Amino acid sequence: MHRKHLCELKVDEAARALLGQQLVRILTDGSRLKGKIVETEAYHETDPAAHTYNGKTDRNAVMIGPAGYAYVYFVYGMHYCLNVVTGPEGTGEAVLIRALEPKEGMDVMQQNRSLQAKTPGNMCSGPAKLTQALAIDRQFNGHDLRSSPLYLKEGKPVADTHITRSTRVGVRSGASTPWRFYIKGNAFISKP
Repeated sequence: MHRKHLCELKVDEAARALLGQQLVRILTDGSRLKGKIVETEAYHETDPAAHTYNGKTDRNAVMIGPAGYAYVYFVYGMHYCLNVVTGPEGTGEAVLIRALEPKEGMDVMQQNRSLQAKTPGNMCSGPAKLTQALAIDRQFNGHDLRSSPLYLKEGKPVADTHITRSTRVGVRSGASTPWRFYIKGNAFISKP
């Protein structure tokens, strides 16, 4: 998905458009990990659940633009979450990548997640699970998602008839905003 496209779409439209795109991670040993984006959530500065709701801080500065960069933050003192910055520069909005369908490098993802059995449905079915599986941490905060070792690759667009829209998971403020999007019937989403 092109940066220009991410700039022009409203954040909920960008969250829908990211479904079906691919997230690729190249490790230092050359291993390639890849997954199809199957679940997203949108956040905008006018939304009380967004990190930019109360203005710009050192922590959320990347989220204010430009579009096409990674906003990675640490949550609950133990997990990283990956967001794709969207919208025009100066507007605090981003799309949380909630789940991936693993496509390549599943053995490495399994090791990264310390899974005893190969359980593809559980490998990347949540924002913390997918960052652990793909070895994504704060070093990628502000990373241009057009360049290696972490980038978005054009995937097959998902028809509106195959997308479900619902309220977001785990938010208190703005909990009724229907800005969670996922591929209907996909076995890899975080919560049905």
